[in-house]
Amino acid sequence: MSIEPEVHDLTKAELHIHIEGSLEPELMFRLANRNDLELPYRSVAELREAYQFNNLQDFLDLYYDGVNVLRTEDDFYDLTCKYLERVKAENVNHVEMFFDPQAHTNRGIAFETVMQGLTRAIVEMEDDSFRIHLILCFLRHLSEVDAFKTLEQAEPYKDAILGVGLDSSELGHPPAKFKNVFREARSQGYHLVAHAGEEGPPEYVWEALDVLGVERVDHGNRALEDSALVNRLEREKIPLTVCPLSNLKLCVVTDLQSHPLKRMLDAGLVATVNSDDPAYFGGYINANYVAIAQALCLSVEDLRTLAENSQSARFV
Repeated sequence: MSIEPEVHDLTKAELHIHIEGSLEPELMFRLANRNDLELPYRSVAELREAYQFNNLQDFLDLYYDGVNVLRTEDDFYDLTCKYLERVKAENVNHVEMFFDPQAHTNRGIAFETVMQGLTRAIVEMEDDSFRIHLILCFLRHLSEVDAFKTLEQAEPYKDAILGVGLDSSELGHPPAKFKNVFREARSQGYHLVAHAGEEGPPEYVWEALDVLGVERVDHGNRALEDSALVNRLEREKIPLTVCPLSNLKLCVVTDLQSHPLKRMLDAGLVATVNSDDPAYFGGYINANYVAIAQALCLSVEDLRTLAENSQSARFV
């Protein structure tokens, strides 16, 4: 019996989605043509063939190539509408969506252009049963000085941005590198999240909690290597935004049968299921639920717990 109907019927929130990572090859080619850009691929099929990653950095190299087609307000609007239409049809009622302004401003795209495209799509797609919010992420391979500049650029749009986060290359870029800009973001009233414990060690999760003061941990897989950390996450009910198909595609796990999600649930952690960069990793939120349920033999009650966790972990 297929688990897909049960997954679809669950009312879910998505809390770990990079809007730039929802750029499907078909839209990438369309935007490249619209902006008179040439992609280094001859077809959609050839581009999809390139989606073979050995680690996070391999993915990021291709990801930033794809981002280059996003040039105008309409590009960001089209990208966002496509994603939101899809997840609304998958019975998602709440999205807290990451965006990476530095991936655009550092190649000459105005912060205003990005925000106007994103917010126009949000205003058009949102209704009483479907709420959408933005989380601005700093790129951790860049400097904290650059992050401060981005936070300053966000000031005119503060009412449209729910929180700030930290993403991109984890190894060699500990959360503490950004302690001052996170302190400033907290003083401005932003919610705080950070990617930690995906490829980085459990110490990065500790830093995200104690140095940055995050309220949610994005990924957090490697937290299970540290029993004291697991106890703290359980005791303080700190949510983890877990992304199964992403973990598989980036070789964070060798196969989904070895994924730690069930162990997280058994330990009483507030684990949630999300899609991360679905265009690159082969599945939106429902596909992630289905894949991990089949791999780990999750019960319908487990799936309900994951969906309920996603609702309780929302900032709004």
